[in-house]
Amino acid sequence: MISQASVETAVKKYIDPYLQKDLVSAKVVKNIQIDGDTVTINLTFGYPTKGYNNKLISQLQSIVGEIDGVNTTNVNIDNKVITHAVQKGIEPVKGVKNIVAIASGKGGVGKSTTAVNLALALSVEGANVGILDADIYGPSQPRMLGANAKPESKDGNSLEPIISHNLQSMSIGYLIEEDTPMIWRGPMVTQALEQLLKDTQWDNLDYLIVDLPPGTGDTQLTLAQKIPVSGAVIVTTPQDIALLDARKGLKMFEKVNIPVIGVVENMSIHICNKCGNEEHIFGKGGGVRMAQEQEVDFLGSLPLDIKIRAETDSGRPSVVAEPEGRIAQIYGEIARHMVAKLSLQAKDYTTKFPTIKVVND
Repeated sequence: MISQASVETAVKKYIDPYLQKDLVSAKVVKNIQIDGDTVTINLTFGYPTKGYNNKLISQLQSIVGEIDGVNTTNVNIDNKVITHAVQKGIEPVKGVKNIVAIASGKGGVGKSTTAVNLALALSVEGANVGILDADIYGPSQPRMLGANAKPESKDGNSLEPIISHNLQSMSIGYLIEEDTPMIWRGPMVTQALEQLLKDTQWDNLDYLIVDLPPGTGDTQLTLAQKIPVSGAVIVTTPQDIALLDARKGLKMFEKVNIPVIGVVENMSIHICNKCGNEEHIFGKGGGVRMAQEQEVDFLGSLPLDIKIRAETDSGRPSVVAEPEGRIAQIYGEIARHMVAKLSLQAKDYTTKFPTIKVVND
């Protein structure tokens, strides 16, 4: 006879590379059924796993198949993305479960390119994803997504998101000409950001990726005080000056009680497309050291590759242009690490409690 305990023990041998826990401890295993020599395992992940499912199923079948008496192992995978806790006193945005901010301490580190590719990677994984371009002065997402349509307003009060590459998106760039400068003071910028977020009819998003402008200014402060953020990701390059500013960005999120999910190192290595020589042009291992020093996760590193720039400029980012390519696979790995880490954070229970009203009769 095959016992429930023997199957659980076998499943515990598999450590999920993204949750960094075994599936039983991570409470991913919801049910184990034994019918003669057939074992059926039902799993529910709190993050999207579409690109990882085949490998996971194969490995579990191999592990469980080693149990005496097991002839067939069926693995059923379900994904249920829930809403996670945000800053206290801030109301959720209608139609959005989780907001993830992509930030950098300084410009020029490839933050916007990273943001759009991570959003696209999550969509490929099976999540419902949107992206908000929070850079009012220098919006870049319309160009990166190859979208130039004007948002519609069905009710005269709100905007419909622009759909491109299966992403819902909103940007001030959709509302102005591409070469029109935004000569606005801080209060106007923060008000515009709030309106773009809250007046957009987001449609049942698992994740809304917010592409922040660089630095720690008005936009970041508005994000911290008025927008419900589940977590932040810091993008940096390995060079010391970028790491110095990235640390400031990380500290800012800590001070405003927004969890830092992890660090992404961009332009970590350059591989010559002619001779294959590898060079650490901007230094080596800076992102890893920063993550270790600040006690946050290192989510992954991306190479300095001309394809990433060219594909993004053309409106077809790497995840869309070459979905089976090495670059797209790296973005997919980073995206899974990011949302798996988020899935371990505290859940949002505010919607579970009834609204209490005191009425004087």
